[in-house]
Amino acid sequence: MDSTDLEPHARGPAAALARMPTGAKVFLILVGALLPLALIALFTTIRTTQSADTEARARLHAIADESSGIVENALSNQVSQMSRTLAALEQDPQDAPSCTQLAGSFAAQGNVRFAIADQRGRIVCGQRFSLPAAPALRPSEVRASFLDDGLAIRIGGALGMNATAWYPVSALSALARPSGFVPDYGAALVRDGERLVLRDLDASGPLGRRETARSDLSLDDLALEMSVPGAPITSPLIIATVLLVLMWIAAAAIGWFVVDRLLIRPLRRLRTSVGKYQPGEVLDMKRFGAMPAQEIRELGDTFQQITRTVQIHEADLAEGLVRQTRLTREVHHRVKNNLQVISSLINFHARGAKSAEASEAYASIQRRVDALAVVHRHHYAELEENRGLELRSVLGELAANIRATAPERAAGLGITLEIEPLLVNQDVAIAVAFLITELVELAVSCNPTTQVRISVKGGEDEDRATLRVNAPALVGSAELEALLESRYGRVIAGLARQLRTRLHHDPLVGAYEASIAITGRP
Repeated sequence: MDSTDLEPHARGPAAALARMPTGAKVFLILVGALLPLALIALFTTIRTTQSADTEARARLHAIADESSGIVENALSNQVSQMSRTLAALEQDPQDAPSCTQLAGSFAAQGNVRFAIADQRGRIVCGQRFSLPAAPALRPSEVRASFLDDGLAIRIGGALGMNATAWYPVSALSALARPSGFVPDYGAALVRDGERLVLRDLDASGPLGRRETARSDLSLDDLALEMSVPGAPITSPLIIATVLLVLMWIAAAAIGWFVVDRLLIRPLRRLRTSVGKYQPGEVLDMKRFGAMPAQEIRELGDTFQQITRTVQIHEADLAEGLVRQTRLTREVHHRVKNNLQVISSLINFHARGAKSAEASEAYASIQRRVDALAVVHRHHYAELEENRGLELRSVLGELAANIRATAPERAAGLGITLEIEPLLVNQDVAIAVAFLITELVELAVSCNPTTQVRISVKGGEDEDRATLRVNAPALVGSAELEALLESRYGRVIAGLARQLRTRLHHDPLVGAYEASIAITGRP
């Protein structure tokens, strides 16, 4: 169905789809049909990546649990030892065994340092090292702080003493390192937005991803954050995904191309040729070129057979039209000859009439026969074009015939015509010719030398015109009324009924007026 067959106000997806070309519809249908296959392949790829992410996430949690446990145990044990040693030194500043035991514990950590200071800041155990100034601590309060190169843990004593331990990044990194063979990882201590990086995870490019896990250390809100690379979005994965999309589009495009070449283009060529078909021609299938589809070839053969049949019927119709035209001309000539014979017989008898009344009666009859002959002649002249009879030429010839056949006593009769170029059918022309003949003869009967004015003018309606016959002899009088009552009234009324109109008589000005049907203008 062509898009022009749709209603102009159709709306909605269905109407929009119906207005689309068939090729676009086929492409959209194939895209929709192949979309599930593309989605399945894409889902498989995504699931593979998610499985790799799940494995990486499981390894990360195992590493994070192991590392956070080691770091938490080490820090918690040393904080506990510093707290006990701090309490012992507050009781006895000379308690060397407690200090020695604490120093032995820290000595195993390599470059980790500690110091216990009294109220005046003198070191009573451990070694002096410089740290930024920090606010005073409450008794037994443990506070951790991040420095540029490590972690400092401070413990407040009950008598104003304090203990401090400093863990460099290298020591913390060694504590957080998981055992065994592990992939590349990153580690950091975090607390309240602060971050101390223990090990950097190398950047893996703009498409690199990483998995992160955080474990609390139960020490002043400290947490250990571990991260490992996620399943990377590699070039092969990108290429595979792009290939899936391209294969999806290519499959739809190939399907559309095949349908377009096998069906749509041949049908379009066939439709164009059928649209240009003229009656009498025979479609030549060779000019369509190769038709790859058997069904379209059969459809073309069917159209070709139809055009052959139409050509035969056109030839039969043309021959029948020629015969009909000849028959019509023969009928016309016979009718015209018959009318001429009748007119000649009337003229012959009129010349042999023994009284003026008889001659006038024959003349009256001949005028009516002449009116019919005039209409018939003009009707046949217009029959070839079937446009209608040109009223001005018909009434002009009719008026000439009336003046030519007028009796001797009506030698002063004058007929004036004001006829617009209008077309009427044969029935109207005959009725108008007879009506004008009757009205002119009525006027001549009242006054043989009267002047008659005949006008036909178009009105407001395109299919109507006004016929008006005006003569002084048609002014209301007793003689006019008598003639209408005895002879002319019934004929005029019958002709008005034949015209399907009302005939108006204005007795003051002597005019008859009627509305007649027209078929147009020349």
